Amino acid sequence: MNSNGGEIVASFLHEKGTEYIFTLCGGHISPILIGANNVGIRVIDVRHEATAVFAADAITRLSDKPGISTVTAGPGLTNTITAVKNAQMAQSPVILIGGATATILKNKGSLQDIDQIALMSPHVKWACSVKRICQIEKALDKCFNIAYDGVTGPVFIEIPVDLLYPEKIVREWYGLSSENNKQRVKQFYLNWHVKKLFNKKKFEFKPYFSSTSVSPKKYEVNNCIKMIRRANKPILLVSSQALLLAKNALHLKDAIMKIGLPTYLSGTARGLLGNYQNFFLHNRSKALKQADLIILAGAPLDFRLAYGRKIPQNTSIISINRCIHNLNLNRRPTLAVHADPCQTILKIAKSWSYKNDNWKRWKKNLKTHEIYREKQIVDISNLKTKKINSIALLMELKKIIKDDSIIIVDGGDFAASASYILKPRQPLSWLDPGPFGTLGVGAGFAIGAKLSKPDSDIWILYGDGSVGYSLTEFDTFYRHNLSVIGLVGNDAGWTQIKREQINIFKDDLATTLLNTNYHIAAEAYGGKGHLLNSLDNFGEIIKKLLLISNSGQPVLINAIIEETNFRKGSISI
Repeated sequence: MNSNGGEIVASFLHEKGTEYIFTLCGGHISPILIGANNVGIRVIDVRHEATAVFAADAITRLSDKPGISTVTAGPGLTNTITAVKNAQMAQSPVILIGGATATILKNKGSLQDIDQIALMSPHVKWACSVKRICQIEKALDKCFNIAYDGVTGPVFIEIPVDLLYPEKIVREWYGLSSENNKQRVKQFYLNWHVKKLFNKKKFEFKPYFSSTSVSPKKYEVNNCIKMIRRANKPILLVSSQALLLAKNALHLKDAIMKIGLPTYLSGTARGLLGNYQNFFLHNRSKALKQADLIILAGAPLDFRLAYGRKIPQNTSIISINRCIHNLNLNRRPTLAVHADPCQTILKIAKSWSYKNDNWKRWKKNLKTHEIYREKQIVDISNLKTKKINSIALLMELKKIIKDDSIIIVDGGDFAASASYILKPRQPLSWLDPGPFGTLGVGAGFAIGAKLSKPDSDIWILYGDGSVGYSLTEFDTFYRHNLSVIGLVGNDAGWTQIKREQINIFKDDLATTLLNTNYHIAAEAYGGKGHLLNSLDNFGEIIKKLLLISNSGQPVLINAIIEETNFRKGSISI
């Protein structure tokens, strides 16, 4: 039988299949961490609470295992806000457990006591505070149900410190172990309060009943098939929401290939189709203008698709989305399917028995545009520059990265350039922040990725701005034997902002950095650093560094690159 709340939390998480808890230690949450370790859950302690949430996020995206982060009260929790908001916008079902001041001291000026529920509520699907030890399991169960239901997303549960420690210690904190009875009324109240906290009486949280069916209706599937069959120039846009369940990735790939639609991928869906001939990477905007049918599989018409403005009004649109808001965002679709994109595509494929020979000319046209853009990129990579040509660097990296590698992009200009050049070759081999565009995801995502896929090379593509957010986590990589390899595109500036700011205001104010020796800093944290000033013998250098990385030592390559106009005009609003 569990002797304290920390053990109750740990046992519940273990029964749910939790393999890892990501944390930065604090007195409020120590019993959870000790309890987790005792039941075989591996505790990964990091150097910033945001990293703990990013790591939990990556676990849920890549493995379907629960992504659990536990942080201490007050500033420990406030440090997670950006990462939690990123998970919310990326629809990642992260479970965040926060410590809190003792129940008896709430609102009495105790250390790190703030209204954590008010703080977290706008950024999660559900936030709750546990008041008694008998509530812990029911509250956690409700957290899991809500996180994974409908539009998936993060949840927050606050557990006060006096519910997590053993009753004997709590009584000592309250002064109830003493025989001093001078303040009998106060002693009586405190004793009553502690008995209430540790009362074993069963407490039922209001049951949570799912109100969202993620499966499409039969008539919706039939209508999709009819519209696809009639189309002469269809395109399918698959986004991260189609891969909320990692176990369905290969089934989704087979379904798309069976239907044969020309397909563009974004977010976590990158890599889904490997080298499939009907997968296209470039000139998506042009394809949107020319298509007569656009199928949005989890892709809302937000800033990433220019709010739908580039799509002619007479173009038919099928929108498939779990979220009713995103289903109709900025433009009412011809057919709205309020369901899971993956399940919908799987059901379309199950009933698909047609060969659309009338798509051949359209696919050939898209392929022509694809080849032309690839040639443009090759021409840019061949330009001579004083420092390393960043496009040439990415082209060389493309040749070397193994098929089962996981690529994590964390940055602005350099990292985003990689999305035009690198082609992940397997499902679930690409991680980016998602629609929030958050900098600093790299280390946390890499931790989760390496734990999920221990035999794969984990690449973090940093901008020199973003690497500053999580460089300290090389200490975490080293301590936990997580072999990752980071590549910093170091052009001494916040170039994505700088380029447009100079163009408009003729001033680089606050956008310049130095060619900082990030590789030396990484070595101070236990990593192996390498300064890259040219692409001479690049292949051999990477092979040697990968051997070091695969031995358990994290690697950081600091590539000094030339500024480029490759992504000119890329600021999104």
